[in-house]
Amino acid sequence: MRELVRLADTVILPGFPGTAPPDWLRGRLAEGLAGVVLFSRNVQSAGQLADLTAALRAENPQVLVGIDEEAGEVTRLEASTGSSRPGNYALGVVDDVELTEQVARDVGRDLAAAGINLDFAPAADVNSNPDNPVIGLRAFGADPDLVARHTAAWIRGLQSVGVAACAKHFPGHGDTAVDSHHGVPRVTVSREELAEAELWPFRAAIQEGVRSIMTGHLLVTAYDDGLPATLSPRILTGLLRNELGFDGLIVTDGIEMAAVAGVHGLGGASAMAVAAGADAVCVGGENCDEETAEHIRRAIVAAVVEGRLPEERLAEAARRVRDLAAWQAAERADGRAGSPGTNGSGPGTPADIGLVAARRAIRVTRRAGASGLLPLVEAPHVVELAPETNLAIDKHMPWGTAEPLTRMLPGTTVTRLRETDVADGVPSAALGGAAGRPLVVVVRDAHRYPWQMDTVSHLLSARPDGVVVEMGLPGRTDLGAVHIATHGAARVCGQAAAEVLTGRA
Repeated sequence: MRELVRLADTVILPGFPGTAPPDWLRGRLAEGLAGVVLFSRNVQSAGQLADLTAALRAENPQVLVGIDEEAGEVTRLEASTGSSRPGNYALGVVDDVELTEQVARDVGRDLAAAGINLDFAPAADVNSNPDNPVIGLRAFGADPDLVARHTAAWIRGLQSVGVAACAKHFPGHGDTAVDSHHGVPRVTVSREELAEAELWPFRAAIQEGVRSIMTGHLLVTAYDDGLPATLSPRILTGLLRNELGFDGLIVTDGIEMAAVAGVHGLGGASAMAVAAGADAVCVGGENCDEETAEHIRRAIVAAVVEGRLPEERLAEAARRVRDLAAWQAAERADGRAGSPGTNGSGPGTPADIGLVAARRAIRVTRRAGASGLLPLVEAPHVVELAPETNLAIDKHMPWGTAEPLTRMLPGTTVTRLRETDVADGVPSAALGGAAGRPLVVVVRDAHRYPWQMDTVSHLLSARPDGVVVEMGLPGRTDLGAVHIATHGAARVCGQAAAEVLTGRA
């Protein structure tokens, strides 16, 4: 029984609250817990984060420390300030694989310096559904070939500095209209269609030597019309292991998400995932206490005892976790982890590689007769329309153009509106603040939100000279006298847009 408990601990990657490891976590690491997952709640500063991971490593020198650092909209290192690097979609628009590799290497350097050795990135999803509520800007694009080559480049850059990459969300979350945080997305294409689109980037990731792949909580009916991929032996073992030939670590997406735990519970979903072929269970986005980790451990042990999870499968999963930890140890011993390589600090590469990438991703569309509107020569009034973000994105993360515009044009004012603010009509302050001044309307995925489109229409009917900055997917480029598409909502995307607005690009 003691060996079963140790094996179960090896395959759990729990989260925890606070900026220092709690006593229960220290004890579990000393007893054999193999890894943890960090969230923005664990990050206060670079120095604090390095101290935290050092404390974890003091209990277990080969601990895996994972984090969701995709850059762009999904950042944990820079959640309080906004990312200094654009996300995947902006990189896909630029379509320069060397640039993508440089940005990923830059991310890897920061992670390695903080003591983090497993990054749950890149998203290898093909965003073929423009109304997708959870992928969107996190994808490199809607073309499988483009997504595949940039997925490979991201993996090269990240792993070149000793940080393990994790391609996600297998077998592809792009062609869905449901957020798996809240429900079960269905992918209903045929096996042939899946192979030509969704699976193509994962094949490229495997060929590139990606160290881990994260499952998606998706019902992929061509392979299994009863169980989501995370819980499906047909998909994890039959497709990913046997057909695609992946032999690295398979890690689940957050197991507490409704698509799996809502039906089977935390413990039940965890045991089913390992039985299906997953090697590590990621938990802690919402349930990050000792009781949760203990509950999952007991559930996995019980599944073995009751014959629902073969002990050999659990032992195989634990071996793969240890193999990745051993690779990490070798990287550190050889001095590769955190080495500068040819990234943003290397010869001939700008130190602000993220801003360089954001600038290159900007696209400007001008209506006939609008050539004189830019650059702005006086402080504008900015109206920002903020939609609700999905749970993968920190809701407190700043975004928009108002802050950089205020620095460049002192006196810039801003009205920030959410859907509830316009329920009874657009507040007069939105236009009143722009009286006699340039109007800049900042939106995010406007095409997906009728309230944003209605608000933009109202503002532009009164001010047809208004400039629209789209910081999500640019479903409409005909909005405004000038339309600026940033292809991302990261801090540097706002900076790049402000430079265009003020003529400093």
